[in-house]
Amino acid sequence: MPLARNRTLLIVLGVVAVLLVWVWTGYNGLINAKGIVDGSWAQVETQYQRRMDLVPNLVSTVKGAANFEQETLTQVTQARTNWLSADNRGEQIGAAEDFDSALARLLVTVENYPQLQATQAFRDFMTQLEGTENRISTARRDFNDAVRAYNIRTRRFPTNILAGMFGFAAESYFESAEGSENAPPVNFED
Repeated sequence: MPLARNRTLLIVLGVVAVLLVWVWTGYNGLINAKGIVDGSWAQVETQYQRRMDLVPNLVSTVKGAANFEQETLTQVTQARTNWLSADNRGEQIGAAEDFDSALARLLVTVENYPQLQATQAFRDFMTQLEGTENRISTARRDFNDAVRAYNIRTRRFPTNILAGMFGFAAESYFESAEGSENAPPVNFED
């Protein structure tokens, strides 16, 4: 009888040990995946901050070389302010989308000012802005890849049980704003 009891105890301890190892590795895997998402988002923020720091110089150059609608410059400035004052990731994404739209309108407007495009300062800012836009695109893609991997992990059985127990919720992708595939309209009515 004691041999059967010892065997049962060993089996129970083995099952408990396997469950503890599963919880430990599963939880740490979720923490790692969440850390990658947060790190990827930090890269998105860094690139947007680079853009936010560059744009006031671009706006000043445009103001000095072209006389066009103040509304476009105001929208760019307001979108930048919204980004800088955003309190969470959702607000930052919304502000980034507004900024994308305002900046696109500014750049479309600038196309109608050849003397502005000819200035060295403007060309330098545009080169920097182009590089920044490429970095933003890469950072957003990397963020979305990290979110995809994390979301898959939180939904896959049996890790989804741990995700639910420890409060690992699905993350949102950084998606393009509705209508961003269309060029913004520019109106030169005086």
